[in-house]
Amino acid sequence: MMKKRLIACGVCLWTAFCMLEARNEKPAVYKDAKAPTEKRVEDLLLRMTMEEKVLQLSQYVAGRNTNANNIGEEVKNIPAEIGALLYYSTSPRLRNNIQKKAMEESRLGIPVLFGHDVIHGFRTVYPISIAQACSWNPALVEKACAMAAKEARLAGLDWTFSPMIDVARDPRWGRVSEGYGEDPYTNGVFAVASVKGYQGNNLADGEHIAACLKHYIGYGASEAGRDYVYTEISPQTLWDTYMLPYEMGVKAGAATLMSGFHDISGVPASANHYTMREVLKGRWRHDGFVVSDWGSIVQLISQGAAEDLKEASEKAIMAGVDMDMMSRGYDKYLKELVGEGKVPMEIVDDAVRRILRLKFRLGLFENPYIRETTEKERFLQPEDIKIAEKLAEESFVLLKNKEKRLPLAADTKVAVIGPLGKNRWNLLGSWTAHGKDGDVVGIYDGLKLELKDPSQLLYAKGCDFDGKDESGFAEAVATAGKADVILLCLGEKRNWSGENASRASIALPKIQEKLAMELKKTGKPIVLILSNGRPLELCRLEPVCDAIVEIWQPGIAGGKPLAGILTGRINPSGKLPITFPYATGQIPIYYNRRQSARPHQGKYQDLTIEPLYEFGHGLSYTTFEYGDLKASATQLKRGDKLSVEVAVTNTGDRDGAETVHWFITDPYSTITRPVKELKYFEKQTIRAGETRTFRFEVDLLRDLGFIDGDGKRFLEKGTYYVQVKDKKVKLELID
Repeated sequence: MMKKRLIACGVCLWTAFCMLEARNEKPAVYKDAKAPTEKRVEDLLLRMTMEEKVLQLSQYVAGRNTNANNIGEEVKNIPAEIGALLYYSTSPRLRNNIQKKAMEESRLGIPVLFGHDVIHGFRTVYPISIAQACSWNPALVEKACAMAAKEARLAGLDWTFSPMIDVARDPRWGRVSEGYGEDPYTNGVFAVASVKGYQGNNLADGEHIAACLKHYIGYGASEAGRDYVYTEISPQTLWDTYMLPYEMGVKAGAATLMSGFHDISGVPASANHYTMREVLKGRWRHDGFVVSDWGSIVQLISQGAAEDLKEASEKAIMAGVDMDMMSRGYDKYLKELVGEGKVPMEIVDDAVRRILRLKFRLGLFENPYIRETTEKERFLQPEDIKIAEKLAEESFVLLKNKEKRLPLAADTKVAVIGPLGKNRWNLLGSWTAHGKDGDVVGIYDGLKLELKDPSQLLYAKGCDFDGKDESGFAEAVATAGKADVILLCLGEKRNWSGENASRASIALPKIQEKLAMELKKTGKPIVLILSNGRPLELCRLEPVCDAIVEIWQPGIAGGKPLAGILTGRINPSGKLPITFPYATGQIPIYYNRRQSARPHQGKYQDLTIEPLYEFGHGLSYTTFEYGDLKASATQLKRGDKLSVEVAVTNTGDRDGAETVHWFITDPYSTITRPVKELKYFEKQTIRAGETRTFRFEVDLLRDLGFIDGDGKRFLEKGTYYVQVKDKKVKLELID
């Protein structure tokens, strides 16, 4: 018996020895570019030590840190084995030097992943995301994201923390500027467009970068519009409102996601096993990885979810956060947690596997270095500037145009007045990556380029963005007196929106409103130009203005497309993706609210319940007439195909682009539904006098159906309506 035991022991030892030899001596499949990606991943994973794995799951900072929200020192003595870096430089040489250290000084030569916040352009900055949604042109947004990806890749990046697809219904939240508005489907469509633009068809082509859907999930529901705080989201609302954009983005192939800072009904987003492990990696089978937001793992302590960083790291990785961005918890505690049996090795390996997979897909093992080009070769190419200008043009929304004040007559003398008249820096918006104000065409500059006679253009600043200094009012009034029309340029500074930029009131500072009131006394017509990162309270400004143009924060194009709209060279086509409240006190106010128990009561006693400008509002210089909706069938059974059409005629004397929004209404449901839900939209250019047909191909389960608190979609018999503007068609699902 003893002899048999000794033999068995010997066999085990020999087997272990052979396995060790195989691990160390067999050909490195991971270095073979022709081998399948999964085989390369598994081969490399088998060769890695625990220390090497832990560093792959960590992200440090390199380069000059210029972002006010991410203050921190540059990382010194970057480990050669580090998994990823937040890269703040635009220098290909510095990037290549860092990469060389990883490739030549680490044992296995695993390349570093370089990431940065490329939110709406890298150097060629285009309009902020909320403005992009106003274009209702996802194909154009895809082109803009592809342009940003190309600039970023040439500057050394492989990865962007974009798009942000948090459904946002509280404009007090500063980050409303970074998303696509209040509607789930709209956010989903632009998520798909962004992912396609950033990632292209081949991540290894040297011109595209990995996308990152953020902030998973429900960050836009932050209580009272304040950053980093608690959110109360029911399971059904989580699925009905917040999940759809992420599911659409994941199905489009988004390489990564970012977990949020916020607490979701008692379980923080960065420790949420249900959303990350069960839904994202389980149901949706996402094979990319999840990165924490900056420090969101250590912030589990502040949220009361973990006693210390060690416990926070355990909860985060067990929940599904694969990479630690700047909490420094994984590299410090993960090995210890595995040794204690608190984190299974399978969990660590799964996270490492996901990160390695992306690096192989990016082609970093074959091409770890980038070509060292000049800034002139990389940035602000003529074709890229044209994309930025076109997107800005389609993003501008004509909110008001009393008695057709716009476009301006050819001989109109214009007084440009207000803090944004000649300001360039604030037109860039927040999260401008490496944009520079010298690249921006200001509002005054754009008009100067547009108008043939420079004497038609006057200027006075009037006042600053805020404060109490009224000393410039007299000059502004005098300047207005010499003009035919006042172009009043008001709005927000770029840092008044974005991260950590919540505001208790969405009204403009009193000094700006007071300037408008003084100018009104001149009797000259006022065209209000608004540049801002959120919907504004305009109930006092709207009555004193003859026309209002919302340009948001348009990026480098700035005043050039605006000048074209003001003169009539361009016909505005933007429409709102988010409601403009009449007053801050109405918040939250959004189009797809649930039905009221008493529609005739429950109203404010001191304020209207109607918004100033509703979702989808936007004027044109031409007029469009809608025909009746025509359905291919009105009685339906499950599985039937259905299409609904509407004819739209341009009844004006100018060519124009019109966006048709298709809504579904289900009056009675087991789970009560919003009064209407956007399911499809389409934008077409219609020539003067021309009629175009818009068509909605309806998937009964997807479009008429609803979703429960476990994410299961259901379709019930009964009455449904398809609606476009005030036109409806009634449908009956009989089985």
